[in-house]
Amino acid sequence: MIHGTDVAPGTLLLATAELIDPNFAKTVILLLDVNDEGVLGVVLNRPSPVPVAEVLRPWDALCAEPEVLFRGGPVSPDGALAVALLRDADDEPVGYRSVVGRLGMLDLDTPVELLDGSLGGLRVYAGYAGWDTGQLQGEIEEGSWYVVAGESADAFRADTTDLWRDIIRRQPGHLAWHLTRPLDPETN
Repeated sequence: MIHGTDVAPGTLLLATAELIDPNFAKTVILLLDVNDEGVLGVVLNRPSPVPVAEVLRPWDALCAEPEVLFRGGPVSPDGALAVALLRDADDEPVGYRSVVGRLGMLDLDTPVELLDGSLGGLRVYAGYAGWDTGQLQGEIEEGSWYVVAGESADAFRADTTDLWRDIIRRQPGHLAWHLTRPLDPETN
């Protein structure tokens, strides 16, 4: 595992140059659930052109900019999963499940009116990324992912174009050097 960060809810996976799967090239994945059965996360930097209002009205009114569905991953792309940021950690609304700090998942079957201003941000994902027990650890060991600490703001950036670059840039030590690494180091 790179950088000594454990795989835990709230951590981020940054795709390395070795990861050739087009579903995950240059992705940033927020881990939402890590247990004995596996790992679940969402891709933070793949906005779609589909407005949330087209498929999940009235949730669009609570969404952070841009108010579009994000492609959360290749698993269950027809399903929706919501990540929310609480305004106050002591005010958890109905349908909210904490992930880490004020960051959590929100059940989209919850009536919107029950949230009553308790959210500081919301993002809706179509699909998710998932790994069976041991699968993600194997991918980390083969060099497909950097595992780094996440910040709540990472999940709610308006422009995610440079999210991967900005997260790797803020890493201490040698990990930040990978920002300028060529795809094939032998050609350098």
